[in-house]
Amino acid sequence: MGSLLQPMMGYAIFLAFFLSFTCFTSTGAYDALDPNGNITIKWDIISWTPDGYVAVVTLFNFQQYRHIQAPGWSLGWTWAKKEVIWSMVGGQATEQGDCSKYKTTIPHSCKKTPTIVDLMPGTPYNQQIANCCKGGVLSSWIQDPANAAGSFQLSVGAAGTSNKTVRAPKNFTLNAPGPGYSCGKARIVKPSRFLSADKRRATQALMTWNVTCTYSQFLANKAPTCCVSLSSFYNDTIVPCPACSCGCQRNMTEPGSCVDPESPYLASVVSSSGKNSNTPLVRCTNHMCPIRVHWHVKLNYKEYWRVKVTITNFNYRMNYSAWNLVVQHPNFDNVTEIFSFNYKPLTPYGAINDTAMLWGLNFYNDLLMHAGPTGNVQSEILFQKDKATFSFAKGWAFPRRIYFNGDNCVMPPPDAYPWLPNAASHQLTSLGKLILTVLSTLGFLYAYA
Repeated sequence: MGSLLQPMMGYAIFLAFFLSFTCFTSTGAYDALDPNGNITIKWDIISWTPDGYVAVVTLFNFQQYRHIQAPGWSLGWTWAKKEVIWSMVGGQATEQGDCSKYKTTIPHSCKKTPTIVDLMPGTPYNQQIANCCKGGVLSSWIQDPANAAGSFQLSVGAAGTSNKTVRAPKNFTLNAPGPGYSCGKARIVKPSRFLSADKRRATQALMTWNVTCTYSQFLANKAPTCCVSLSSFYNDTIVPCPACSCGCQRNMTEPGSCVDPESPYLASVVSSSGKNSNTPLVRCTNHMCPIRVHWHVKLNYKEYWRVKVTITNFNYRMNYSAWNLVVQHPNFDNVTEIFSFNYKPLTPYGAINDTAMLWGLNFYNDLLMHAGPTGNVQSEILFQKDKATFSFAKGWAFPRRIYFNGDNCVMPPPDAYPWLPNAASHQLTSLGKLILTVLSTLGFLYAYA
């Protein structure tokens, strides 16, 4: 009976966790650990032209731990009227469109629904503006706020020439580089102010529109992109990622779904796949995730305890640059040392300090290489014990949730966590005592009757 009680309790806990998880991760793009995170697009009209205006468009990444990596962002919209883009600096439209009605000067783009991308590093200076030319890469706000913005300038024609006649574009879309972001309507806001280089003079935009884009993991990916495995010094059991966390092997119907690392044709399969590099090509595993995070409870001291964190890349197509990890655990309010990762506390709930952001050291482990012998990074964390809360019992030493690059990772079910060696015997003893108490009470009542 005791063997049945523990799984039932575990499944009940898992169900409650799953329901709470789904409440916080709906397609409404609300992130419980970064409730105010978004990408804000600011459209500043800085001058009028005979048939339109010149505008500077800036993307600000206000997300604490979600960044945009190569091949970068692409921004699209639908013109409200019959506008064209005469010229651009710091960015370019991917398609020119049909400009056949223009006989002398040909516009940069005549598309009704243009798509704009950033220019690459090394672009000539006469084609650059401030915050441009990063290949579309935007850092997260915590990791590198100086590089969390990107800009381009465009000259718009066949548009209004005053605040009363100009119209904001509609239906903004942001790919980074794939789907995941939903953008709202352009709204008129207080004009932006600009300081001169010597900071002695301030100018302002003639008109400013703001567009807010928020991220949803469910829109970005059909399946999760990472999972978590667990182990501890006090139990020989290694809890793997749940089976099919990010998908299942379907070699019969989909031979290219994963790669066997022992295959003699591994190099040719990876190099000649010919598919988009953003599509994962993962190593064949039970979980089929591109990323696995392993949390190992390593040592126990009198006043401290120690954890080892390992991130392994199973994706043969992706080097994760400027990666980051977000971990929620109650002992992060008293972390002593983190040995080879950067660390910053996150406090989405005000005074509650139970969430940490970890990322690699520059030029040391900030690049997580693709699957293979070098495809992992690791560090150790030393926590100081709080005697009022610290315990190895009931899975307390393991994280509550883990994000990799802003995506929530699949955790093992709570009933699978490594238990203390005497945890099961305690439960059986308690259950046995309960049964004996009930039987004794019934016997006493029967004898009294």
